[in-house]
Amino acid sequence: MKFNLASLGAGLLFGIGLLVSGMANPEKVLGFLDLAGQWDPSLAFVMGGAILVGLVAFTVAKKRTLSYLGFEMRLPGSRTIDRRLVIGSLLFGAGWGLAGFCPGPGLVALGAGKAGALVFVAAMIAGMGLFELIEKNRVRH
Repeated sequence: MKFNLASLGAGLLFGIGLLVSGMANPEKVLGFLDLAGQWDPSLAFVMGGAILVGLVAFTVAKKRTLSYLGFEMRLPGSRTIDRRLVIGSLLFGAGWGLAGFCPGPGLVALGAGKAGALVFVAAMIAGMGLFELIEKNRVRH
C-alpha cells in the first residue's frame, strides 16, 4: 500500500510538473526545437532544473542500498554507448521533433484530452510492441 501511494504521489507530481512547465504542450516543445525560427528557450530551463534534481537524486541513491520505501536500490550500471542506444536515441529525438511529445508528456496530454496525444500514444504503443517482437527474434537467434 505504501508503495502504491508513493507511486501515485510521484506520478501526480510529475504530471503536474509537465503541465505547469508546458512540456505537455506540443507547440511549446516544437518552439524549443525550432532553432532556425521562433526559438523558445524556456524549456531549456525546465530541462536544466530536471538535470539538477536528477543529479542530486542519483548522488544520494548511489550511497544507499535501500530506497526510502525499503526496496533494493537498482541503478543503471552500463555506460556503454552502442549501436542500439544511438539508433534508439535518434528514433526518440525524431519522434519528439515530429510530434512535440515524448512518452511522459504524451500520456499527460492524453489524460488532459488533447486529440493529437491519442495518435502519439497509439504510435508509441505500436512502437513498443514492434520493439518486443524484434527483441524476441533477436534473443532467439
